[in-house]
Amino acid sequence: MKLAGEIMAAIPINQDVAQLQELETVFGNIVQALLALAGIVLFIMLLTGGFKYLTAGGDPKQVEAAQKTLTYAIAGLVLIALAYLILKLINVFTGVDVLNFLISR
Repeated sequence: MKLAGEIMAAIPINQDVAQLQELETVFGNIVQALLALAGIVLFIMLLTGGFKYLTAGGDPKQVEAAQKTLTYAIAGLVLIALAYLILKLINVFTGVDVLNFLISR
């Protein structure tokens, strides 16, 4: 039974105030999503380059295009691995854990 002037909310309202520490979770989720996307793109580029190479039929232009696609895919993988290695080296030499985004409490 609804009384006059009474408002019934279908969704409960969260009265908590957003905290700065919640950025840790947001940043972590963004990094995970970007790394997953990079992995998917790498896989697709490798498949595309391999398919182009197999179907080139000896045509030098198509073979060259396929080799460029494979080279760019492998270069991207190396770039991602080097970025991770650089972050690990910063951790080793400075002691700062840059791989875990934490806001001091």
